[in-house]
Amino acid sequence: MVEVRYFAAIADAVGKNTETLDLPDGATVADLRTTLATTYGAEVDTLVRVCAFLIGDELTRDPAAMLRDRVDVLPPFAGG
Repeated sequence: MVEVRYFAAIADAVGKNTETLDLPDGATVADLRTTLATTYGAEVDTLVRVCAFLIGDELTRDPAAMLRDRVDVLPPFAGG
């Protein structure tokens, strides 16, 4: 089980700020992306491709990064 927290545009797209997904041990960012695309459709698939993922203290976009108990899904933020 992985707690997934969504922020900004991705939270709006999935309609929630958090959920728990039943992903297997050893699941990766790529597995999470596939699950989100399958569950929420093309709009979320497009958005999740540009998101970064905070796993523990590491911010990554690496599809091979292994998930832990919690992952934050972060879309690009505007600002300066």
